[in-house]
Amino acid sequence: MGVSLKDTVIKPIHSEGPKFIGIFAIVSLILFMLWEPLGVIGLGLTIWCYYFFRDPVRTVPMGPNLVVSPADGLVSLIEPAVPPAELGLGDAPLMRVSVFMSVFNCHVNRAPVAGEVTVIGYRPGKFLSAELDKASEENERNGLVLTMDDGTKIGVVQIAGLVARRILCEVTEGAQLGRGDRFGIIRFGSRLDVYLPEGTAPKVSVGQTMISGETVLAVLDDPTPAIAREV
Repeated sequence: MGVSLKDTVIKPIHSEGPKFIGIFAIVSLILFMLWEPLGVIGLGLTIWCYYFFRDPVRTVPMGPNLVVSPADGLVSLIEPAVPPAELGLGDAPLMRVSVFMSVFNCHVNRAPVAGEVTVIGYRPGKFLSAELDKASEENERNGLVLTMDDGTKIGVVQIAGLVARRILCEVTEGAQLGRGDRFGIIRFGSRLDVYLPEGTAPKVSVGQTMISGETVLAVLDDPTPAIAREV
């Protein structure tokens, strides 16, 4: 069955979206009453707001030991880093993969693996550009630890950005998540960090486009890194 034009244009939206879309629409209406060109600009921003809060259905890959991207966007950093202290993952560096979400990406966040949410740690902070390396340490953040059935732990951290001023985590400690399940959203423009366990190498490269819940980020216990792509 082919994809209809309606399905291409009209997307499901996150529950956070309607109130913001409504505000944008009301402001646009007022702008139209004041001066039509301003109203056109407002209409464009309203459409952007609608697509910002889109929450499309994703096809989660099947197979053992797969780690999928928790966010749409571009891989901005791949490097060893000490996980945030509040996650309790130790003080030894783990391989960190950062996915930067622009204001045009879908911002619904999804679980990279199936497991129990054993830790949720929030820390207030700054609102530096999420593309900067120091944003992982200095920006407002909310981290989760997902513990798999075999005891393997994966850390995933929501990081606020220059424009983002609201991190929303929709799960609590003790929740059971499947791979690709939704767990939160950040508005507007931000970043997700994933901390892989020792002995696991990323299967992605810096600059690669990621699709939340679909792109395979790593295979657990596979130390073979991705082959660097030509730019």
